[in-house]
Amino acid sequence: MKQLFALLASLVLAPAAGAQAAPPALSPTSTPTLAPLVGEAATPPAPWHFAGLPKQKKPATRFSVAEIEGQRALRIEAQASYGNLVHGFSQPPSQRLLAWQWRVDQPNPDSRLRERSGDDSPLKVCAMFDLPLDAVPFVDRQVLRAARRMSDEPIPAATLCYVWDAHEPTGTELDNAFTRRLRMIVLRGAGSALSRWQAEERDLHADFLRLFADEATSVPPLIGIAVGADADNTQGHSVAHVKGLELLSAPKAGLRPASPPRGSSKVAEPHLLEARRRAGATRP
Repeated sequence: MKQLFALLASLVLAPAAGAQAAPPALSPTSTPTLAPLVGEAATPPAPWHFAGLPKQKKPATRFSVAEIEGQRALRIEAQASYGNLVHGFSQPPSQRLLAWQWRVDQPNPDSRLRERSGDDSPLKVCAMFDLPLDAVPFVDRQVLRAARRMSDEPIPAATLCYVWDAHEPTGTELDNAFTRRLRMIVLRGAGSALSRWQAEERDLHADFLRLFADEATSVPPLIGIAVGADADNTQGHSVAHVKGLELLSAPKAGLRPASPPRGSSKVAEPHLLEARRRAGATRP
């Protein structure tokens, strides 16, 4: 229970006390747009800000702006650390597509997403949704209520993360090892090329409804986007980069479809398969 509470609290849309310094004016943006990850400064611009665990004592994942192959990008380095870079919305964006480019330059060989002791990722891009509490199972609902009483900021009831992992097959869909409030799609899995930019474009609505089919039949408001990396469970080290993160109303020319690559080995959690059977859904 304590682990679950800490994980949920880490997703609040406000900086953690004592964590990496952030620029002023960190309140969620007043317009439903996603600000660029990279600006002219050496750190990400507001309203992007660091969010860690409450009263975090472990090292913070480091976020900085770096030049790589002649372009500026967000550099994310995890060293036995935890942390997310978060962008909140005061109004839900109208766009449903999320696009970005990412690369892992140094993976964490000890990460194992299905085990609590190995629940670390060298790179993840997450979307946070305001799922109604009455759709959440009883125990999770009580944890969320307790967490929200301790915070003036939103704590999401449902988070969808796209992750890069060295062991799971590309296309794998699974719950976080600590909580089903966070569910994941492995977009780049075992065998994915390192130190090479990969372009992604995802339909947030379609992915949310598929992964949270057991709890939702419609898409709740999007309240935040986060990028991050962690190595606190494995005490490992990883380095990755992200650039061009944006919300879109229509697909970008030249990017592959939002569904996982054809021929990928998709492995879903049993509750996801059962939800799809009940809904008569088929997997792409």
